[in-house]
Amino acid sequence: MKQIWKKVSNALLITVVSGTVAAGVTALVINNKTNPTVVYEDDGTAFKQAYRTTALPAVAAENTDFTYAAEKTVHAVVHIQVTSTVEAGNQYIDPFEFFFGYGDRRRAPQQLRRGSGSGVIISTDGYIITNNHVVEGADSILVTLNNKRSYKARTIGTDPRTDIALIKIEADDLQPITFGDSETLKVGEWVLAVGNPFDLTSTVTAGIVSAKGRSIMTGETDRDKIMSFIQTDAAVNPGNSGGALVNTKGELVGINTAIYSQTGTFAGYSFAVPISIAGKVVSDLKKYGAVQRAVLGVSITDPEYMKDKDPKIKVFEGAYVAEFPQRSAAREAGIEVGDVIIAVDGKKVESPNSLQEQIMIHQLGDKVRITVDRYGQKKDFTVELKNLQGNTEIMKGGDSAEILGAAFKALSDKEKRELGITYGITVSSISKGKIRDCGIKKGFVIMIVNDEKITTPEDFYSIVDKILKGGTDEKGLLIKGFYPDSGATRHYAIDLVD
Repeated sequence: MKQIWKKVSNALLITVVSGTVAAGVTALVINNKTNPTVVYEDDGTAFKQAYRTTALPAVAAENTDFTYAAEKTVHAVVHIQVTSTVEAGNQYIDPFEFFFGYGDRRRAPQQLRRGSGSGVIISTDGYIITNNHVVEGADSILVTLNNKRSYKARTIGTDPRTDIALIKIEADDLQPITFGDSETLKVGEWVLAVGNPFDLTSTVTAGIVSAKGRSIMTGETDRDKIMSFIQTDAAVNPGNSGGALVNTKGELVGINTAIYSQTGTFAGYSFAVPISIAGKVVSDLKKYGAVQRAVLGVSITDPEYMKDKDPKIKVFEGAYVAEFPQRSAAREAGIEVGDVIIAVDGKKVESPNSLQEQIMIHQLGDKVRITVDRYGQKKDFTVELKNLQGNTEIMKGGDSAEILGAAFKALSDKEKRELGITYGITVSSISKGKIRDCGIKKGFVIMIVNDEKITTPEDFYSIVDKILKGGTDEKGLLIKGFYPDSGATRHYAIDLVD
């Protein structure tokens, strides 16, 4: 009886399948649970097409249960309210100053600005990950948990380039979210966006991953370019920024950051920073106060764009090595211009964005195996990742230190007395960057930058960081100092936005 039913079942299955394939093709289904396949006999009147019908690994959309993931994550997502003071756009004449003879003195009124967003609890003791643009410039930050308890928060560190920030509240026994693996996330996979759109707390929306490795501009320059977003169609609106993108297991796979919209509200596409990148960023912020960016030391482009200029290219998926900076770990390892990087530690590189994401998750000093296609021949190289200065030293100044391309040292009290000054820092070493480009040499004592006295390297970094974030009308640096051997005052100008 069982044999008869099995034969009838197979006959029914073949009938159903036959009704869905093109005329002229007879489909024979081979029911193999471990490797289901379909074999076709083609009479020449239709296309041959693979059509898997049995033992499908996927779950039908209508059978997907999101309740577990929602319940697991909603308590780990917080509401963030920020208050900041900004200058109004128009200046005005203060009437009291006018009548008392100071009518030519103008000042801009201060305005109180409020904003809101979301954040994700990542530790039991109160560390929270969010977007940089949620907390940037905030005078005060108020975090409200899902149970309505509120706490004042402080900023631990921010990274405008990835739009990630780390803040902290003083609380214990919180419910942190579990990190997932964004690198194994697949296009078409179900995800949930959890956040607080329009101040509507504890909101969950569902969608699928519609693309990976998206590159979009979050500002006006290449420095504002995030190279590897997860793109989803889960509804995300203002207030969702900094919230969680989770898989159906309730694991954090991304931080919701941006939407594509002509109206300011959701229009079908939203973008999240992969947790592989965001997690590394907040780890650096907590440990060093600044992100330590590891680089291969290559300028890359899409090999598809190079096929006319370099006709010897054999592969068009990966990252084409176009040139090297002055100091390059990749060049030292043996990689050459014209190589197409196709894998990192055995993981496939599909595009330049894919390479960026795979390298960004590594630490300075990590050794990675780079596989290249050199005009049809595969080669492996071991590359030690370094910073933009060509070494593995921790850079406290983060992006500011990388751009300046120099190391600075605070002067001791004895050194100040010998130099006859009460403040200043010295340039202790120089590599590639703005400091060298403007002509400053090792040993120069920097005393004033943009009319501000400099006492520590952090003072200098703070000024540069503020300019890079657009927090001031200044676009460059005017540096005043001297060389100890001559004592003559010297001035240098640096353009930070060229």
